[in-house]
Amino acid sequence: MSTPETTTTPPAAPPAEAPTVLALTPKAVEMVKHTRQQEGLDPSHGLRVAVMGGGCSGFQYALDFEKEARPTDQVLDYDGLRVFVDPISARYLAGTTIDYALGMSGAGFKFLNPKATGSCGCGSSFAV
Repeated sequence: MSTPETTTTPPAAPPAEAPTVLALTPKAVEMVKHTRQQEGLDPSHGLRVAVMGGGCSGFQYALDFEKEARPTDQVLDYDGLRVFVDPISARYLAGTTIDYALGMSGAGFKFLNPKATGSCGCGSSFAV
């Protein structure tokens, strides 16, 4: 009589940490904090980064200050600055870096989005 063979299933690997949706450069973080202070908001307000339909290329970025994250938001922290990203926007923002640029045509936040396949002439909207 043979004994039944016992097989053990190896433990499942722990889930990989979710990739960071987006990154902010130190200059962008500094300018967001500066803008928040200029608007008279206390440091507890975070930055909401979102993608909305619209613009001449189909999608546009939106930046705004909010006091609290929503229940489904991914909350990121950059040197004490909380950044809120909703799940739908996260799909379009994955891998994006937000920088603050000073140039001949002015100053402002610049989105470096590897998912963007095109943008409009003014740079305020993008296509995927």
